[in-house]
Parts: sequence; C-alpha cells; structure tokens
Amino acid sequence: MKSLHKLDLLVALYIFCIATSELMGAKTFPLLATPWLNLNTSVSIFTVPLVFTINDIITEVYGKERTRSIIRSGLVVVVLVMFFSLLSTWLPASTRFAPTEEAYDTIFGLSARFSFASLVAFASAEFLDLFIFVKIRQALGAKALWFRNNVSNFIAQFVDTVIFMFVAFWAFDTGAGENLSFIIGLLIPYWLIKCAMSVIETPFVYLGVKWLKNDATSRETEPVLS
Repeated sequence: MKSLHKLDLLVALYIFCIATSELMGAKTFPLLATPWLNLNTSVSIFTVPLVFTINDIITEVYGKERTRSIIRSGLVVVVLVMFFSLLSTWLPASTRFAPTEEAYDTIFGLSARFSFASLVAFASAEFLDLFIFVKIRQALGAKALWFRNNVSNFIAQFVDTVIFMFVAFWAFDTGAGENLSFIIGLLIPYWLIKCAMSVIETPFVYLGVKWLKNDATSRETEPVLS
C-alpha cells in the first residue's frame, strides 16, 4: 500500500462510480407512493454524488486543470462503455448463451442508451461543477469549502439530473403526459437525494482534502530514484 498514490486511488473510485452508473443505473426503485405522484430513483444515486465530491477534492488540492483532465478521462470511459454495449448486443450469441440472448440485449441495450444520456449530462454537469467551484473559490479564497462544494454540486447535479432523465427515460411509445409524470417523479427525489448526500458527504470532503494534501506533500519531498 505504501506505493499506492492516493490520487490514483481517488481516480479509480471515480471511474468505478462512472462505470457502475452506466451499467447498472437503468434500475429504479420506489421511494414514496402518493395518489398524485410516485417518487422513484435510480440505483446510481449511491455512486453519482461521489463523482462530484471527488471532483471537488481533487480541484482543491491539485487545481482545475488536473480535474479537467480527469473529467475528460471519465468521458472517454462513458464513450467506451456505450460503444462496447452496442458491439456486445450486435454480436450473435453462441449456442450455449442463445437462451439468455434476449435478456442480455435488453439489459445492455439500455446501457448503451444510458451511456449516451450520461455522456450528454456528464459533459455538461461536470464542467459546470468545476466552473462554479473555481469561481466561488476565486471570490472567497480558500475558506468556506463547504459552501462552494455544496453550491457547485446542487447546481451541477440539477443540470445533470434534468438532462439525463429526459434522454434516458423518455419513452417514445408513451404519451407526453405519462412521460412527464414518470420523469418528474424520478427527477425531483433523485436531485433532492443528491443534494442531501452532498451535504452528508461534506465532512468527507474536508477529510479527503486533508488526506490527499498529505500525499501530495509527501510525493513532492520524495527522492527521485533513477
């Protein structure tokens, strides 16, 4: 573990969150049922907020250019998942796997659509989160990390949620009213839970920044071995 860079570990967690959201985010589960609105959310609620938290931790320690590079790497992962999902569902199944081919194509066909929705939402929201975080830091300085972390997350995650939900869940064989009811029922709780998780994760942002700074400082003072 001594040779493990903390930044590399954070990036690995970042990619894990993106990959699991792409592959498994198609499943939704109910939160609350009312006579006028059913509230549901995606299982990716447990991973997506971490993406924004990791962004803020890395930006605070390594600066915006390092975070931009990581976001671009994340976009590459989304594109690769999308195209590999399309390739995997296009290829014919061997005899042994023919009985499960329909289920496989359904699941990973959804992954391809989710990857496209995520690509559009991710590209918009991640760079917006970085922009707002940096602008607030320029205005307030190094203080109030909790404020810029949460404000940037609330706004960026709202944009991410709106774009993603409409692209991923709009059913073309269903009327607009039913679509809007379902999507709003997903969008509102999903965004509110993201905001709540951002607040809950705020202490971990402080711990993460301190943890990562210690590693960055130790790397700067390490002897270079040829």
